[in-house]
Amino acid sequence: MAEMSLADIAEKMRDIDFAILSTRTEGGAIAGRPMSNNREVEFDGDAYFFACDHTRTIGDIERDPCVGLGYQGKSGALGMRPFFVTVEGRAALIRDKARFEEHWTSGLDRWFEQGVDTPGLVLIKVSAERLHYWNGMEEGELSLGPRTEAEAAVS
Repeated sequence: MAEMSLADIAEKMRDIDFAILSTRTEGGAIAGRPMSNNREVEFDGDAYFFACDHTRTIGDIERDPCVGLGYQGKSGALGMRPFFVTVEGRAALIRDKARFEEHWTSGLDRWFEQGVDTPGLVLIKVSAERLHYWNGMEEGELSLGPRTEAEAAVS
């Protein structure tokens, strides 16, 4: 069984539009919601999503930055299972318009009509610490470990 590298996983993720972002609520429950990456994102260990400041998602992350992401790819070839990956990581909330512009794609306009000028817009950056994948009949895990603030700031 060949282990997949981060680059291999990123290539498989390229065609996946939606992830399920899971956070821990104030009461300790797990809350999940779909988040779009618009299939235009290169995964390098960091994932970015936009949300509004007043949402439960943002409140949950402010209380506990440990989050999970779940992705499912297209059906596998010849009846094989599709590609799945789960990501465990830490979320950071970014409220800098210049950073919004770095990650904005035109597909986001349908959710945020005022674009990067949308009042209360927040960019969620999830820095992966662990990935677990299932690729057909093979599975594996990559540990990226916690990164220092300086390493995370470079991404």
